Amino acid sequence: MSWTLPRYVPRSAPVVLLILTAAAAIAFAGVGHLVARYNANQQSRGRKLYEQGLTAAADGQYDKAIAAFRAALTCDPNSPQYQLSLARALRDSNDPRRLEEAESYLLALWQRTPQDGAVNLALARVAAHKGNIDDAIRYYHNTMYGVWSTNYDANRTKARIELIQFLMKQGARNKAESELLALASLLPPNPAAHLQVAELFAQNQDWAGALAQCREVLHTEPSSGAALACAGEAAYRMGNYALAQRYLQGAVSVNPQDKQSREMLDTSDLILRTNPFRSHISDAERNRRIAAAFAQAEKRLSECAQNNGADLKTLAPTTPLGALQVRWVAVKPDLARLRLAAETDLPDTIMDVVFQIEQQTATICGAPQGVDEALLLISQRREASSQ
Repeated sequence: MSWTLPRYVPRSAPVVLLILTAAAAIAFAGVGHLVARYNANQQSRGRKLYEQGLTAAADGQYDKAIAAFRAALTCDPNSPQYQLSLARALRDSNDPRRLEEAESYLLALWQRTPQDGAVNLALARVAAHKGNIDDAIRYYHNTMYGVWSTNYDANRTKARIELIQFLMKQGARNKAESELLALASLLPPNPAAHLQVAELFAQNQDWAGALAQCREVLHTEPSSGAALACAGEAAYRMGNYALAQRYLQGAVSVNPQDKQSREMLDTSDLILRTNPFRSHISDAERNRRIAAAFAQAEKRLSECAQNNGADLKTLAPTTPLGALQVRWVAVKPDLARLRLAAETDLPDTIMDVVFQIEQQTATICGAPQGVDEALLLISQRREASSQ
């Protein structure tokens, strides 16, 4: 039995080829359409998973965020946005085991776009999590000078502030100081920005730098309560109590509810009234202040002994408080010779005993208050200036 083509099927070879070609084209078009629809569905699913991941990460649910970002990557394995978000979630989960994976994703992205600001910032934060100062500095600097699609200046400033805070946390104060100076030199004429940097200087215990930033604000806003308080505290911490008094009076005048400024102002007033080494006071006033400080030191010593259940009269001279009492008694007769012009070293000798009592009782009996606090601060300032 032989098989033949139906009568309506053309038997010409070119026609057959044309038909087969058309059929193949239709098939390929159909397959292409199906592939396109599949890819579109995958991309749509990836975007939904990505949004879910962002929501979970914003809520601090990093396990859910990581799972969502991983699933999004299965839909679009080459998406740098998904990879970056997954790396961030791995890093922010605070699981040390995940840091290495986060870093591997970020390094792969960095290899492709080493100037990308967001990638460098993410790597800088990984280095900060690890406590790696050198890597953190390198990547934060890359962030500052990298490429950002928007908000270049804001991102640059934010990165430097993060670096400064990280360095201070690590105790690298000198490196933090360098970054602070660089930050201060680039600040816009914005009072809020200057106050923020002043706070960073203060955290780094650079009170001169903090004072300079507060003064920048006061040049344009002389009645700013925040700037007056900031300048007053900086001058106070520097031991410049006359300058602190001026700024703190302004701060309290603008904001009477500023308790901290009020307390520093009261202490500054006390220091300026009790300091026998202050310039432009008469010899008689100096001698009066020395005598008052000497009497106050004896009172502080007696109260400290009582708080420790001891009596100065019966304390052995080998004990710390007993030794201070012996020194105080030995110097007491010298008070009568203060008025003699030849006794030029006597004020220092007497005040050395006062300062020693205030410093050691602060260690033994805790921080003093009132005049004793003022005398202790004077002693610390005098000790610092002699070094």
